[in-house]
Amino acid sequence: MLRIDEVSNSDGFPARCDVAVIGGGIIGVSTAYELARRGVSVVLLEKGIIGAEQSGRNWGWVRQQNRDLHELPLAMQSLARWSELSDELGEDIGFRRAGILYGSEQSADVAQWETWLGKARALGFDSQLLSARELAARVPNGQAKWAGGVWSHSDGRAEPSKAAPAIARGAQRLGARVHQTCAVRGLDISAGRVSGVWTERGLIGASSVVLAGGAWSALFCRRHGIDLPAVNVIGTALRTAEAPAVIDGCFSGPNFAMRRRLDGGYTIAIPGYGRMEISPQNLRHAVKFRKMFRSKLNKKLKFRIAQPFFGGPEGSADWRNDDISPFELTRVLNPVPDAEWPTRALANVATVFPELSGLRVAHAWAGAIDTTPDLVPVMSRVDSTPGLVIASGFSGHGFGLGPGAGMLVSRIVTNDATGIDIQPYRLTRFTDGTRLASPEMM
Repeated sequence: MLRIDEVSNSDGFPARCDVAVIGGGIIGVSTAYELARRGVSVVLLEKGIIGAEQSGRNWGWVRQQNRDLHELPLAMQSLARWSELSDELGEDIGFRRAGILYGSEQSADVAQWETWLGKARALGFDSQLLSARELAARVPNGQAKWAGGVWSHSDGRAEPSKAAPAIARGAQRLGARVHQTCAVRGLDISAGRVSGVWTERGLIGASSVVLAGGAWSALFCRRHGIDLPAVNVIGTALRTAEAPAVIDGCFSGPNFAMRRRLDGGYTIAIPGYGRMEISPQNLRHAVKFRKMFRSKLNKKLKFRIAQPFFGGPEGSADWRNDDISPFELTRVLNPVPDAEWPTRALANVATVFPELSGLRVAHAWAGAIDTTPDLVPVMSRVDSTPGLVIASGFSGHGFGLGPGAGMLVSRIVTNDATGIDIQPYRLTRFTDGTRLASPEMM
């Protein structure tokens, strides 16, 4: 089982609040924390356990480098919040500004990084493009025919098992109410706008609701006639036992990505590889995802029929507020990892770092990554449902973006200046004729 720090439930059960936040992942807890910092009455509702789904299953990278350019300003804002959080919370969330290094044996990758960096500098971000010799000096134990790399010294890493729970506890100390194993079954609508949420424990009145349900958000939206085009990609990762220190932060090499953990081991995965389960929801959105299916990312995806076909986060949206919902039937989404990826990932690492050839899998797991057609998140009011704000579809980038996204979403909810352009994150980009870019940067 994944090891996630515990969060205690708040006492009692509220009748109402200013803002109800649905989902206890990194986006939901960060939003609740930022709202509580500003004196807003907020209730955070999680169907299972805080941080137990993708927010506790990701790689732990906190990066700006190689973000989609629409995401980069948010990533820069988020990095600033990560740097402040441990002191604010009085807890070590594992954040270390240890830098992130990319290396490749393909000159085309280096050319792509160089092009991206030229555009990123115009937005205020800078990193260092590395020659083959400069990269080899940074990974002296690496055995590869390097073409070059890129080094972002200001990027970092954090511990997924610690971050979301610590932020949730911080929100509690500021007055937020946190209730786990309490699924939200639906919205309460009065006079055409949101007036609260129906939970398995009853109604909570609220003037605003933030939907940060990750892999479950699209299903919740369908329940209310809202089209959130998102599919869940199942990614597999692993951790090792304590091992020799060949890197001190995060490194993306030829067909592997690795992070040095606080426990002395590594979290390792193969970037971009995963599986997509064919289900009613995914079939509904297939047309919107045609560019992704045609891109190079498609070559890294496996497809299989979802089991059960009509269940889980891609299943039927037909239930009532007084019914047991799919969210109660699956408290924690725990996909089966793909058996081939851990073995292949360790082999790829050992090819570059022979001294790690004896590494064994201590634990492998999988997580469901809520993915949009352009790999850019949705942080947006919903025109058809006043009072509802969606914060979802982070496409595997949510952990690093989480604290910045929480700040941004809290400002959307309270109608304050966001500080960055939120147009790229609007829900209507999928229906208003906007030409979506083909997803490339991961």
